[in-house]
Amino acid sequence: MHAILTRAGRSAVLAGILALCATGITAAPAAAAPAARAAVAAPAAADTDCGVLATGAGATAEAAVRAACTQIGVWYSWGGGHGPQPGATYGQVDPTDPASEHDPERIGFDCSGLVRYAYAQATGQDVLAGTANSQYHSPRVTARIGASQGLGALLPGDLLAWGGDNSIHHIAIYLGAGKMVQARQSGTRVMVSDVSFGGDYNGAVRIAAEPGQPGTFSTWGTDVWTHAEPSTTSARVVRFAGPTRVRISCQKHAQWVDAEGYHNDAWSYLPDHKAWLTNIYVRGAAWLDGVPTCP
Repeated sequence: MHAILTRAGRSAVLAGILALCATGITAAPAAAAPAARAAVAAPAAADTDCGVLATGAGATAEAAVRAACTQIGVWYSWGGGHGPQPGATYGQVDPTDPASEHDPERIGFDCSGLVRYAYAQATGQDVLAGTANSQYHSPRVTARIGASQGLGALLPGDLLAWGGDNSIHHIAIYLGAGKMVQARQSGTRVMVSDVSFGGDYNGAVRIAAEPGQPGTFSTWGTDVWTHAEPSTTSARVVRFAGPTRVRISCQKHAQWVDAEGYHNDAWSYLPDHKAWLTNIYVRGAAWLDGVPTCP
């Protein structure tokens, strides 16, 4: 009932502006490849189960869940939800998915568009605009839940993600009780699904109403060393046994490093440790968004 009212109530307002949506959006939803589709669970038996299905989440996370649940039944539309303001928009054809041929005619969301809308409704701000990958690395992330931690560590409102550390291609919102709400793929509608940890499930992130301390990022990997200079041949300073929250004051181009299948010359300065760390081991883009260049 909520989804029908929402579409009807919004269509008159959106009809004139949503045709401008999504041009150039590069978010890669779950339908981008057969492997991606296999990683996302089938829909649950009853979409009426959408809601906050467990305790422990904060008010913002619960509000985001409720907002996403109002969109049950709205079309999945590739690139949908990426207009000037959060909300359903016309989509576009995904060149990798024949099922998307009608997406330019459908007002709806792709996976990250739904997440953007849900958290915009919850916070009153457009805090998660962008692709699934950028949402996964948002400065509003306050906790990361590894893939190996399973359901027990998750709370309603957590964002479940599939893909590589820097190539997340699908994202969904956890409800609790092993359920999630998602915009899954072309030809389907926003739905409740059973959570599946198969395929390339990468883990989950927890979003706060306010951003964390400016310049705060998370490392990844195990037994990662920082250095006295932006070079692997300089003295070692401190070792991170596993993923660690760090403060970064600036970054610079220095020695090229090859590690974990990445090739990058960007290094970040960690003022709390008086040390440098190759950006390969910092979650985010190769050159970190919003971090100034060191003098």
